[in-house]
Amino acid sequence: MKSQLSVLATFSLLLFAAGAFAQLPKAPPIPGPDDRYKADFLLIIAHPDDDMLISGYLARALFDEHKRGAAILCTSGDGGRNEIAQETAAALGQERVLESRRALEFLGINNVWYLGGHDTPGQDVLWSLENWNHGRVLNEVVRLVRLTRPDVIITLLPGYVAGENHDDHQAAGVIATEAFDMAADPTAFPEQVTAPRDRMRVMNMTEGLHPWQPKKIYYFTDAFDAFSGDRHGKRLQSPFRKNFLEGKGPQYSNSLVSPSHHVSYGHLAAEQMSIYLTQGGNIGKEALAKGDVSRFEQPTHFIFGKSLVESSITGDIFEGIKPGPIPLTRIPGFQPQTSEGLSVAFGDSWGFYRDFWKAHNLEVVAHLLPIPEVAIPRGGTLHVPLLIRNDTDNPQEVSLTAVLPKGWTEKTGSALYPVRAHESYPAQMVLIAPDIDEIQWQEITWNAEENGRPVGSLKVRVLSGVGDGGLPQ
Repeated sequence: MKSQLSVLATFSLLLFAAGAFAQLPKAPPIPGPDDRYKADFLLIIAHPDDDMLISGYLARALFDEHKRGAAILCTSGDGGRNEIAQETAAALGQERVLESRRALEFLGINNVWYLGGHDTPGQDVLWSLENWNHGRVLNEVVRLVRLTRPDVIITLLPGYVAGENHDDHQAAGVIATEAFDMAADPTAFPEQVTAPRDRMRVMNMTEGLHPWQPKKIYYFTDAFDAFSGDRHGKRLQSPFRKNFLEGKGPQYSNSLVSPSHHVSYGHLAAEQMSIYLTQGGNIGKEALAKGDVSRFEQPTHFIFGKSLVESSITGDIFEGIKPGPIPLTRIPGFQPQTSEGLSVAFGDSWGFYRDFWKAHNLEVVAHLLPIPEVAIPRGGTLHVPLLIRNDTDNPQEVSLTAVLPKGWTEKTGSALYPVRAHESYPAQMVLIAPDIDEIQWQEITWNAEENGRPVGSLKVRVLSGVGDGGLPQ
C-alpha cells in the first residue's frame, strides 16, 4: 500500500512540475557576435603607410583569395615628415589618418581602428611602449582581436634589425604578440568578456565579447634584407651573414598578374602607395607615370611566428586554417634564469627581447640574428646598453673595454665597474661612427674581465654611412 502511495505521489509531483514548467516564460535568444567585423586576418601596424611594405600580398589576399581583412594602427604618424605641404605634428597626423583610410579602402579593408599613440621616431622599443601607455594600447588591441576574431594576425617584427628599425614598428609587433596570447584568456581584461546586464539599455559597463584564440601569427620587417618598393638595396646587405628572411616564412611574388585586376600585384602596390602623398607617395606616382613598377615587384617576405594549427614554416599564410574557434593555448611565460658568478649581457631593449621571445614561444624569431645588429647614419651616435651581473656573495669590480674599428671613437663605456653582490650594473656604451660618406658594415666587441680573468665578450654588427637607414637612437 505504501509503495502505491509513493508512486501516486511521484506521479502527482511530475504533473505539477510539468504544469509549472509550461507556465514559465521563454527566455529570448542571445544574438551571436556581429559578423560585420569578422576578419580572416587582422593587420596590426604602427603608422599610416606601414601597410605599404606588404601591400602586394594584401592585394592578392583581398582581391583574388577573397579574404576579409581588418587593420589596427597604433599611431596617427604625427611624428613624420610632410613631403607636399606645411602641416606637421598633430595636423599631419590627421592628414595621414585620412590617407591611410583611403589607401586601405583601395585594397578593400574598411574596418580600421586608430589607437591614438604618438609617433616616437627612434629605435628603442621600450620608449614607444612607454610613450603609448603600453597597458592602454594592449587593452584596445585585445578588445579588437576579440571583436574581429581573426584566424591570422599579421604584424611587424618585434626585434632589433638593421633597417629603418622604427621603435614604433617593434612596439606594434610586441603588442600584437601579447594580444595573440591573451585574447583567449578570460582573466585578461575580464570586463571585455563579461555579459552585459541588459544590452538593450544604456550604461552597460561590461562588453559581452567572447574570448578568441587566433591560430597563426606572421611578421614582416623593414630590415635591409627585405627589399621593398620605396627603400633599401642589395648594397646594404650584410657581408657577415646570408639574408635572415630566407626559409623563415612564406614568400609571395609581386610580379604575378592579378586575375581580378589584370595588372601585377606590384602595380597595385604602386597605386596604393601613391595615395600616401605626405610621405612616400610620389615614388608610387612616378613609377606609374613612367610605366615602370619593377621596384614594387620585389617579393614579399614573411617571418613565421607561430601556429596553433598544423602548418609548415614556409607554407601559405592560411595553410591549415579551418573555420571555427580553437581553445586557448598557454605560453611558457617569463621564467627566471639562474646564473652563477659574473656575467655580461645586452640590456635595455635587447635584454627585453631575450626574455620576450622565450616567454611567448617565438623560437624562430629568437634565432633570426644570433649577433645583434643596427644601422646608424654617418657620424651617428651608437648607444649599446650592457648589463654586468654579479651572482657571487661579494662585491666585484669588472672592467669593460671596447674593440673599435678604424675611425670610431668612444664617448663612454670602457671603465672599471663596481657591482654589488647579487645585483646588476647597467653600463651605457656610447660610440661615435666615422663621418665618412661610405656604406660599411663593421663589428664592435666589448670584453669583460675581473682582475685579469675573462668574464665574457659581446659583439654588435653596425651598418654606418647610410643616409636613409637607421633612425637616431
